[in-house]
Amino acid sequence: MPKYIAVGRVEDYPPGKGKHVVVRDKPIALFHVDGNFYAINYICPHMGGPLGEGKLSGFVVSCPWHNWTFDVRTGQADHAGGHSVSAYEVLVEDGEVKIGWLKQTEPQ
Repeated sequence: MPKYIAVGRVEDYPPGKGKHVVVRDKPIALFHVDGNFYAINYICPHMGGPLGEGKLSGFVVSCPWHNWTFDVRTGQADHAGGHSVSAYEVLVEDGEVKIGWLKQTEPQ
């Protein structure tokens, strides 16, 4: 199985927006922020809201259902004590956006 799966071209994803993609049967929210791409789980852990449709402010997306917020770079809540979502590796190669496996987190 390839490490990265292509999900489209850079021009398919407007800056400052999220988009729903599916990789290996997993719903993922892909974000284009300041020329970089970030991928997190599409489903909010609170009540299953669509994070890819949330409002993006800098690197923080808020769930459109109940405003739970997550850093798109890490999947971590942007406040202490919050739940997190999975974050995935993203690679841009020859204008093609590819999503890989879960990001490895550094031990705390």
